[in-house]
Amino acid sequence: MSKLSVGIVGLPNVGKSTLFNALTNLQVEAANYPFATIEPNVGIVPVPDERLEKLAALEKSEKIIPATIEFKDIAGLVAGAHKGAGLGNQFLSHIREVDAIVEVVRFFADPNVIHVDGKVDPKRDVETIETELVLADLEMVEKKLDTLKKVAKSGKKEDQLRAELAEKYFAALSAGNFANSVEPTPDESKYLYEFPLLTRKPILYIANSKLDSKSGTYNSVIPDLIRDPASGFRLGGRSDNVVEIDAQIESEISQLPEAERKNYLKELGLNESGLDKLIKASYKLLDLITFFTAGPKETRAWTCRRGTKAPQAAGIIHTDFEKGFIKAEVINWQTLIDAGGDVAAKEKGLVRQEGKEYVVQDGDVVHFRFNV
Repeated sequence: MSKLSVGIVGLPNVGKSTLFNALTNLQVEAANYPFATIEPNVGIVPVPDERLEKLAALEKSEKIIPATIEFKDIAGLVAGAHKGAGLGNQFLSHIREVDAIVEVVRFFADPNVIHVDGKVDPKRDVETIETELVLADLEMVEKKLDTLKKVAKSGKKEDQLRAELAEKYFAALSAGNFANSVEPTPDESKYLYEFPLLTRKPILYIANSKLDSKSGTYNSVIPDLIRDPASGFRLGGRSDNVVEIDAQIESEISQLPEAERKNYLKELGLNESGLDKLIKASYKLLDLITFFTAGPKETRAWTCRRGTKAPQAAGIIHTDFEKGFIKAEVINWQTLIDAGGDVAAKEKGLVRQEGKEYVVQDGDVVHFRFNV
């Protein structure tokens, strides 16, 4: 599948660039990935996965290649961005290209770091960002709606469906709601590609807080805004996907040699780094799963959307694999390790033969059989 990208957005001085720089310190070697021509504002980072190391040890692999996600540092968001304020037009064009949005929200107070609006107020900051996204989408839909209404007079069903979908989006956005609040009918869903709306993209919130290194907990200026005993994290008055991070600490951790990171995390009272949590949460947000290929040469993690069938998963490795797909030999990664390897697993009848309708599962170790 093509590379999956996540755009990091936020107001000035919220820690967005600090977070991005920490991520790029983790960047994987570009040579392993044909798409990895890295621009200054793009980082391709590995998805942490302990299963890879275990499979590679079992297979005595020469090389380990992780799954990856591309992060883009998208600059220029201020109030009025939809009208071109700041770097608004550049911001909007870049964010339309990503698959999901990571929204960095400042929760820390620091007299040395001025807030663009005078004082720290996470709720207001979220509203500023999301208002800009809604207004930009509304402007796009409004322009399309006029055209689609005229075209729909032709009486063609497809033209009427497009116009009806545009009407639904216009009504939702006019009310200040996200485009993802609209539920298109199955027929309307055929035309979603014509509406590349920002507020249809999934959003992950990063609450940039200060970590108390003694207790291993985060100090937020408005802690009750994000902590709710009944529903977990809340942000902007509603339940959302939230990862709490101290971007400054994460930047320090990311600069340490791999061997020293775990010890430093232990000293801070953390089980894993905030960056690892962010990468995993982004992966989950995009509804992705991992399958593996494993052998003496390399053990590799591959990414596909949940629900992908075996031939399409094979095509992610090479287009020839999909064209000439015959079958997939499949075993769960843990079952393979428990069996003691591929030969033993086959002797015990644990490796399954799956056909074209098989839906690949997270953690599958797969060997594709194909004929070209």
